[in-house]
Amino acid sequence: MELGLYKEDTAPLSWSNVGMAASMLVITVVISRVLRLHLEQQIVVAAARCVVQLTVLGLVLKSVFSSTSALYVFGLAGKLPLQHAPSDVTAIPALLGGLAAVEVTQWRAKHVVRGMLPISFVCIFGSALLVSLLGGMYAMNFDPPYVASKFIPILGMLLGNTMVGVALGMESVLGALDTRRDTVEAMLCFGASRWEVVRPLVVDATRSAMIPTITMVSITGLISIPGMMSGQILGGADVMDAAKYQQVIMFMIAASTSLGVVLATIAIAYIVVDAEPKLRTEKVGLLTQAPKPGGGALRVSMSQRQLKQFKSWART
Repeated sequence: MELGLYKEDTAPLSWSNVGMAASMLVITVVISRVLRLHLEQQIVVAAARCVVQLTVLGLVLKSVFSSTSALYVFGLAGKLPLQHAPSDVTAIPALLGGLAAVEVTQWRAKHVVRGMLPISFVCIFGSALLVSLLGGMYAMNFDPPYVASKFIPILGMLLGNTMVGVALGMESVLGALDTRRDTVEAMLCFGASRWEVVRPLVVDATRSAMIPTITMVSITGLISIPGMMSGQILGGADVMDAAKYQQVIMFMIAASTSLGVVLATIAIAYIVVDAEPKLRTEKVGLLTQAPKPGGGALRVSMSQRQLKQFKSWART
């Protein structure tokens, strides 16, 4: 008797099932509307992106998974005719890393510096690629470690988690350089070296960025059943095998995230504090963000109410 719920108890999913699940987002939209969170548009856009992105990914991976060629999987050859594989080759791993870097620099970052996009790409993609290859070879017994049907899903999980850590780390460094500018300049005036100046910032940023990952690792299996383990169980895998795979993945995520965060925070800090050493805050820019709908009116309303309270208090 197989344990997988998908094989025994349920029929294959159709687009109507996806639509039914999407209709549950009405709950989220109603909450946003009632509490005036002004997140309705973001919720709809996020749901649409999820459907489009996963559909395209599924169509692409369906052809990619048929190959075991390293060049094909890594997408290093652009277009490469292979036997039993389509001639149009998409650089899936590199593409995923590039999209993660764009997400970090264009959508999640508040502060930006010149060269932030390539730094994000190298730190996110390099860390995830290294850990996924080593983990696939020695921890997951993949032979070869770059089999597309196994390597790309693992790499995708590592990229997603490393992206979040790198985004938090870089934002923390840039925010700290802004708030601690006087301290940094005082250290430089007293002859502190470049590393002595940036080290406390890197340490604090790395600690802040690693907290979500450490929390996720610590609660896995106690409070939450993670996605990979749930997917394997639903697909018919043995529960203990699924648990072991999930443990390996969690440790790989922690390693990839920590490596990416350290590299990214040091690189960003070394851009803002140059080799002289000198603080170069002019290199840091602030991304302008559109105000939330109704935000200005809310602030005016609160100011008027406070003003009325003050006038009432002054008369007494």
